[in-house]
Amino acid sequence: MTSRHCVAVDLGASSGRVMLASYVPAQRALSLREIHRFGNCLQKQDGVETWDIDSLEAEIRTGLNKVCDEGILIDSIGIDTWGVDFVLLDASGDRVGLPVAYRDSRTDGVMARAIEQLGKADIYGRSGIQFLPFNTLYQLRALVEQQPELVANVAHVLLIPDYFSYRLTGKMNWEYTNATTTQLVNINSDNWDENLLNWTGASANWFGTPTHPGNVIGHWICPQKNEIPVVAVASHDTASAVIASPLADKDAAYLSSGTWSLMGFESKTPYTCEKSLAANITNEGGAEGRYRVLKNIMGLWLLQRVLKEQNITDLARLIADTEKLPACRFVINPNDDRFINPHNMSAEIQTACRESAQPVPQTPAELARCIFDSLALLYADVLNELATLRGKPFSQLHIVGGGCQNQLLNQLCADACGITVVAGPVEASTLGNIGIQLMTLDELSSVDDFRAVVTHNYPLTTFTPNPCHEIARYQAQFLQKRLTKELCA
Repeated sequence: MTSRHCVAVDLGASSGRVMLASYVPAQRALSLREIHRFGNCLQKQDGVETWDIDSLEAEIRTGLNKVCDEGILIDSIGIDTWGVDFVLLDASGDRVGLPVAYRDSRTDGVMARAIEQLGKADIYGRSGIQFLPFNTLYQLRALVEQQPELVANVAHVLLIPDYFSYRLTGKMNWEYTNATTTQLVNINSDNWDENLLNWTGASANWFGTPTHPGNVIGHWICPQKNEIPVVAVASHDTASAVIASPLADKDAAYLSSGTWSLMGFESKTPYTCEKSLAANITNEGGAEGRYRVLKNIMGLWLLQRVLKEQNITDLARLIADTEKLPACRFVINPNDDRFINPHNMSAEIQTACRESAQPVPQTPAELARCIFDSLALLYADVLNELATLRGKPFSQLHIVGGGCQNQLLNQLCADACGITVVAGPVEASTLGNIGIQLMTLDELSSVDDFRAVVTHNYPLTTFTPNPCHEIARYQAQFLQKRLTKELCA
């Protein structure tokens, strides 16, 4: 066989795409072609934030049909999406209720009650997952408490990528890497934790045993009547992005940059000590038994909202205007819960600056400068936490995903972190999706083998830290103040 053709369905919180990958084993040549791209955003329905799941499914099918219409013989299909959200099904496999989005307010206060009733250390010791107010653990509890009329009809719960795979194949699957984002999987057994599930009020019968990436879920019958395998890839988009991160060595860290920024490192063993709990570090599942030891950072969600509110369509021009402004005049904590889903992001950023007695950003460029500087400083803080946790510094930071195209933010990250940054590839989650498919097809042997293919086929850009940049000095002063405070405590 001269080449393989795999289709990756990659859904993010702001957009989705159906991508065709062609792989020539003899040359280890891998190329991607966008077949279909479409938007995705939160929808307000019946007073709650939801996903338009039917529209997304229709777009997925449109993309798959476009590939088939070209007469290309597809070897396999894989789907990856964001984590934590789910779809409820009845005994007939029909949807129950709305697919509520993680940014909905139904979980307000639920995490605090879980910590009070179960104990923070116990939840963390069981799951190894960071505390985020929208984790599935809290969503399920909110569902059971607030919508008991739906619960009586529920027979199955499928996470978003598993739901779309089910719609294509008629077969149910619970893929491991995405399942771990729920905070419901026991870190020692890789199965659902009975105590945590019991606390939610959900039935254990709603879930099947999690399966590690690389199995064939079932087959999609294309319009030409061919049966195409649908592979359970690393279906959490960050898990796929990490697979495609061309990490230089075992001491390299990664940053998957998009709507969310996720910074971490790979480890064969999880970190569930008191220090990792205090830092709210997560241990999400990865391919080949590797844990993604990482931390969630709010990411470019803030910028996406500001762009929409300010009617900005020329991002390149905005970044150019932003670069001319002085650094660190306005600094916020992007991970503050106030930025999860405010009514108006621009106004919320301004209010946060006003409350901390800082100058208030007024123009779009000033708002963007506030976001970029604040993200870079938070990146530095998290990288320092991760390095302290593992007991040694990192050699490089690899930035992948759509955010790695922002050269200003890449350079600010390098300057604030004081570390060499290597940017690329952009389509990391799509590539990681394809990587698992090629491994399932026995064309590649391992994640490391696939990373070598990525490095061979996709250009990388290096950013060297400038210790004299204002943001580097700001970060150094902040770190010194914190160290002094800790020593005097």
